[in-house]
Amino acid sequence: MLLALVQTGWLRRLAESPCSVSELAAAADLPEDSARRLLSAGCELELIEARGEGRYGLAALGAAAVGNPGVLAMVEHHPMFYRDLEQPVRLLRERGKGAELRSFWSYADGRDPTQLGAAEVAAYSRLMAASNSFVAEEIAASYPLRRHKRVLDLGGGNGQFVAYLAGRFKNLQLVLLDLPGVIEEVQRCQRAGEFPANIELLAGNFNGPLPAHGADLVMLVRVVHDHDDAVVARLLRSVFESLPGGGQVLVAEPMADSREAGRIGAAYFGLYLLAMGQGRSRSAVEIAELLRSAGFVKVRRLATRLEIHAQLLTGTRP
Repeated sequence: MLLALVQTGWLRRLAESPCSVSELAAAADLPEDSARRLLSAGCELELIEARGEGRYGLAALGAAAVGNPGVLAMVEHHPMFYRDLEQPVRLLRERGKGAELRSFWSYADGRDPTQLGAAEVAAYSRLMAASNSFVAEEIAASYPLRRHKRVLDLGGGNGQFVAYLAGRFKNLQLVLLDLPGVIEEVQRCQRAGEFPANIELLAGNFNGPLPAHGADLVMLVRVVHDHDDAVVARLLRSVFESLPGGGQVLVAEPMADSREAGRIGAAYFGLYLLAMGQGRSRSAVEIAELLRSAGFVKVRRLATRLEIHAQLLTGTRP
């Protein structure tokens, strides 16, 4: 029902003004009885509410969805996952082989990720950009970024997170590192004046040493759960070796042992990442152990306002 309400465009239309059943039916090319069924479901889901005189408007959850483009972007990309779930036992048995999501997340489909062009990474980069808004404010509110001079966003996609930081923390030097195909598109946006000119851009890969970046804080925002243990262990060791003494790493993502996000970690990401082809949802304890194994000390878990968006773990290079 949520997908239908997004695909019909009703949530966006109702954000502009209340509408009647006949207006909504005509906008989506639906018979009126079908429109009433969908409206009834939308009201029960607290996305839509009756406004009197036969008109309907957005309820609180509907307004929240429209107000955060990342929500609608996630909903709109889920039909691929639904198709992968048509035979869930086969998905489990074959460990996601041939899943549609694997081709969407092109860096996870077995090819050399450094050979992916800008066009091949564009779709998932847009989704990451839209949905990163969930996490940016949580990190900025929960971690004292002002204590650092230079911050690297590792695997930060098309840079929406560092762009957010650039607008809020004027004195931070910011660096974005991602695959060459991703950075190519960010460079184009930077030349066109659509991305902050003072953010340094680096192309690299998780499977080798990191390029010299000079940062005293490396951020991994929704990166660790996308990768298998061996890749994460290698990545964290590379991060450790790239930092100066006293430098820190910050891991931000939903974690499996969260009171708020546990259901998402196990029941959602458990199968989503299987269909994607790599990665798994980990508890804070598991991630902390990976950080210590890489050499980090003073590993700490920081509270966030909404754990369902992200929990934070930090570690320090001695």
